[in-house]
Amino acid sequence: MTKILIIVAVAIVMGAIIGWGRTHTWDKTFAQDPTVSVQRVHFKNRYGVPLVGDLYMPKKRSAAKLPAIVVAGPFGAVKEQASGLYAQEMARRGFITLAFDPSFTGQSGGDVRRVASPDINTEDFSAAVDYLTTRADVDPEKIGIIGICGFGGMGLNAAAMDTRIRATVTSTMYDMSRVNANGYFDAMTADDRYATRQNLNAQRTADARSGKIARAGGVPDVLPDDAPQFMKDYWAYYKTPRGFHKRSGNSTDGWNTTSSLSFMTMPILAYSGEIRNAVLMLHGENAHSLYFSEDAFKKLKGDNKELMIIPNANHVDLYDNFDKIPFDKIQTFFETYLK
Repeated sequence: MTKILIIVAVAIVMGAIIGWGRTHTWDKTFAQDPTVSVQRVHFKNRYGVPLVGDLYMPKKRSAAKLPAIVVAGPFGAVKEQASGLYAQEMARRGFITLAFDPSFTGQSGGDVRRVASPDINTEDFSAAVDYLTTRADVDPEKIGIIGICGFGGMGLNAAAMDTRIRATVTSTMYDMSRVNANGYFDAMTADDRYATRQNLNAQRTADARSGKIARAGGVPDVLPDDAPQFMKDYWAYYKTPRGFHKRSGNSTDGWNTTSSLSFMTMPILAYSGEIRNAVLMLHGENAHSLYFSEDAFKKLKGDNKELMIIPNANHVDLYDNFDKIPFDKIQTFFETYLK
């Protein structure tokens, strides 16, 4: 009887292991490319927050050091979503790439979960650069970044701060400081902003008293009939098999309610006009967020800056639509400026 129980137990454990391999080895929202290898990596930012990333590399490569690209975003997403898709595709095209979960999100560390910070999330990009400079297979003089959605704005801020970032691509960029301080399309007044601060600080008091931090909620499970088109576009990505991921705040219960407070008084693009290295900004012509890229681009200086507007593309098209994301252009840009 004991022997039978042991056999059964072993069978259960082996089945669990096999099941784990099937279920969790590839838990991305995009198909695996057989020409690219991926491995889990760990590093810390300068605030001591442990960060977790997926490192993508072309399987066929020479012994020479390769240029590398850090990828993050969208805001509220995880590395298994759009950032991983971009990273895998750029690895297929010959780069070493690193898609990571920002601090306090996904599999990265931080005791408080789902809180965003204009400072710490900018630092996360530089921490990823730190990690890449330690690798023997990466050329430390040829490192670029891709920031998607809200991490496009953080990416520009990182490029303004970190001169090691030789080239920056933003895709469907949000200026998180602007949208939190002014609302969509700058519709908020100073009185609106003050009332929002009052509400958020009242929530801080409630959180402190309860010992629990309230969540704002992600993309709703059910949209109202009068939802704007861009919310319908978000829903079509985050709430369907196309882009849903269980660790994604946008797919589940969202950011902490008070996350937006620091963004309201800390403009992340204040020094973007001092970026000397190359920048390529991508945005869909039909995106509700297009004005963020158009206005941010006006602040950039030098003939190594470009804004490319993608015809017939909305905001979310640039998350995962290979017919709309100009990967050939992105490849040429990095080959030009990471050489």
